[in-house]
Amino acid sequence: MECLCLVWALEKLHYYLDGSVFEVITDCNAVKSLLNMKTPNRHMLRWKIAIQEYRGNMTIVHKEGNIHKKDDVLSRWALANTPGNPAYVPLEAEPQIPIEGINITDIGTEFLEETSVHSSTGQTTAILEKGWNPSLPADTLRKELIDILPTASSFKIMLDKVKNNAKQIINDPFAYAKQKWDKSHKVTDFKVGDLVLVSTLNFNNIKGPRKLKYSYVGHFVIVALHGTNAIKVELSGELENKHSTFPVSLIKPYQPADKELFTLRNPTLFTVQPVEQNEDKKIKKVIKERRLRGKNQREYLVRYRNPVHEDEWLAESEITDSDELFRRFRQKEGHKPEYVYKCSLNYLI
Repeated sequence: MECLCLVWALEKLHYYLDGSVFEVITDCNAVKSLLNMKTPNRHMLRWKIAIQEYRGNMTIVHKEGNIHKKDDVLSRWALANTPGNPAYVPLEAEPQIPIEGINITDIGTEFLEETSVHSSTGQTTAILEKGWNPSLPADTLRKELIDILPTASSFKIMLDKVKNNAKQIINDPFAYAKQKWDKSHKVTDFKVGDLVLVSTLNFNNIKGPRKLKYSYVGHFVIVALHGTNAIKVELSGELENKHSTFPVSLIKPYQPADKELFTLRNPTLFTVQPVEQNEDKKIKKVIKERRLRGKNQREYLVRYRNPVHEDEWLAESEITDSDELFRRFRQKEGHKPEYVYKCSLNYLI
């Protein structure tokens, strides 16, 4: 603990001790051999490294505890009455009656002065009770403290400048990126049911030369919103098997062409049916297959065209147009059925 106290004190008093020659007086003889210890443990080694920069200027002196009379600057013991204390009352006349004896009634008792500021009153207990704060040992020592060395002061200023410069270097790219983003970014206001065009930037299987393909295809109907950054559309045609969720950066609103200006414009490439809440359950595709152990039965997880209906497991007999759906499902790579155990337990009472 004495070694740890030494490390803590050197860290706190670094600005006063930097470049100075000083002594450390301790009543623990083990601290004296800290710098010359050959096989220290991991704690002692870490403390030894922490005080290496003071090795040439610091001298550790051992003094026995019974002759170590230094005041504890962290103590809150009140000082004796002195002319500098408000509690000091000088005697105006010497007593004329001889003293017959001294009766000490508080042997072994000690008193502490509460000098901490209370959070509710904003004042110390001594101020509220007596109207003044008592002087403490730390008050007498503060008057004798040396000033900060010029080298330590300049080092502190230099260190603050380096930290502020590094912080500014980190913040400048973020501020520039935010400015560029805010300049070109537009808040999307898509709603379910809107017609949009989808970018073909990531579509690699569209027929024809890549340079001649359309930049956008559609139009498609928005069926769901995933926050403000992505939407889900109802794909059709040769894009039906693609993932139907796109970021808003690849989406732009569909503007119908003016028939008077574009009389020869071809109709849209894909015919999209609008999403309705009362639409019957029409299966879009088969997602998974599983086999029930012991029953020789298969079930398929199907997805409906209308996103209002959730995915569900159906038997093969319950799926309409099963031949075409199963053919597309089995063409997927890595298709393997899952095995599920379904059994009932009969309890004997």
